[in-house]
Parts: sequence; structure tokens; C-alpha cells
Amino acid sequence: MSLMSMTGFARAQGHAEELSWVWELKSVNGKSLEMRVRVPGGYEALELPLRATLSRRLARGAVNATLALIHRPAGSMLRVNRPALDTLIALARELAKEVVIDPPRLDGLLALKGVLESGDEGDEVEQALRHQNAILTSAESALDALIAMRAQAGVRLGAVLAARLDEIASLVEAAERNEAAQPASQKARLKALVNALLEASPALPEERLTQEVALLVAKADIREELDRLAAHLAAARGLLAEGGAIGRRLDFLCQEFHREANTLCAKSQDLALTRIGLGLKAEIERLREQVQNIE
Repeated sequence: MSLMSMTGFARAQGHAEELSWVWELKSVNGKSLEMRVRVPGGYEALELPLRATLSRRLARGAVNATLALIHRPAGSMLRVNRPALDTLIALARELAKEVVIDPPRLDGLLALKGVLESGDEGDEVEQALRHQNAILTSAESALDALIAMRAQAGVRLGAVLAARLDEIASLVEAAERNEAAQPASQKARLKALVNALLEASPALPEERLTQEVALLVAKADIREELDRLAAHLAAARGLLAEGGAIGRRLDFLCQEFHREANTLCAKSQDLALTRIGLGLKAEIERLREQVQNIE
């Protein structure tokens, strides 16, 4: 699976009979899948199926979907509702026998609600269903384009992340080559510290001396941190090769990278090794910033 960014934009438009519409889909970073759907009044029935489609095809990101509609004047002929018109004429004649009124004018009668019709109710319902299906199909097209843009951005992000991991690997190798990390150097430093403890005045009790030596050994050895950093690098590269929705797992690995880099800096008693550790922390932070864009 390809790597996916959470950032993208897509637009799709369509028309059916007297109706035209435009869909706009925007996507940015998000901890989970957050959806905001805006549709005009009377088209609320579109929201649930659109949300279901977004949930099925996207894993993460804050997605905004907006529908704009344009109604054009209908070209259909108006039709007179003769039963309604006849009823109104009969009522006017009946009232004319009881009160003196002017005879009703045709334009006034035609202006009354229900006298002029553009089609029967069944046609309007069927037309509304056709429009809704066409609009949802157009939304699918916009979503296809959004996913394609997120995939293109994901390819670029993958290259950036791979470069960041290469930089981290170079720094880990530099730490392994550092003189302070070599067993002989660590042994010499540890021997000097133990001698200082033995010469302490007053002399330390044997139990306390054992504890102090154990602490010195633990602090002098950074092999464990370097091994873990190497393991995290392998895991991160494996995730990049896997692709798909790996953003959360990469973010967790960044936290683990930070933990090991912090420990390495805390243990370091060498200026060059400390600089390498600080460089690691800076590079890991750059990696984490890019990971926030991954689905």
C-alpha cells in the first residue's frame, strides 16, 4: 500500500435538469477521522451516506465537505389545476348571491396557491431522488480526486521521511564510532572512577561501594541505547515499506527515538558524544514533524 498524506483538496461539479452543484472536499491533519459536512437546506438526506463513504475510504484527517447548489428556471410548461379552479369559481358565484362583490379576475384566480402546477407530486419526488443520487455520485468523484492528491503527497512525504531516517542512522553510527563509546575507553574511565571511590576518605562500606560501582557501570555503557535506536530505525523503515495508515505507529516510534536519545545525552560524559546526542534529538524532532502529516 502507498503512503498517504492527510492533506488534500478536490472539487467536482455536475448538473441534472435545472439543477447544478459543486462539491469541495478539503483535508488536513487530524488525530482521528473528523468529518464536517455542509449541505443546503432540503438536502440533509445526503449527509449520512456521505459520512459513511468517507469513513469507509479514509482512516485519519479532518475532512470538510461542502455542497453548493445553483437552481436554474425550469423549462417545463405550467398546468392549470381545473378542479381547483372550478371550485373557486363556483364559490365566488355562490358568495355573489349573498354579498355585493366584483367578479373574480382570472389573474387573481391563477395567482392562488394550487391553481397553477408545474407537475404532479410524484414527478417531483422522483426528480428529487434522481438529483440526490447524481449529487452523491459526484461526491464520490471528488473523494477519488482527494485520495489521489493525498497519495501523491504521501509519495513526497515518504522520500522526506526516508531521508530523515538516513540522517538518524548516520548519527547513530557516529555515536558507535565515538571513542567514549568504545569498550576500552569505558573500561579505563570506569577504572579511574572506581579508584577514586576506593581512595575516598573516609572509606566507603563494601555494600555502598558495590552500589556505586554498579551505577557507574550502568551510566558508562550506552550500548543498550544504541541497539534500541538501531531497532527503531529498522522498524520505521519497515513501516515505510508497508505503507497505508501507519501514522500513529510512526508517531509512537518517534517517542521511542526521543527516549533513547535523551538517555544517551544523560549518560554521555564526552563533549563529542553529547553533540551527537543533541543532533539526534534535533533530527528526530524533524522526523516527528513530518510524521504528523501521515494518515
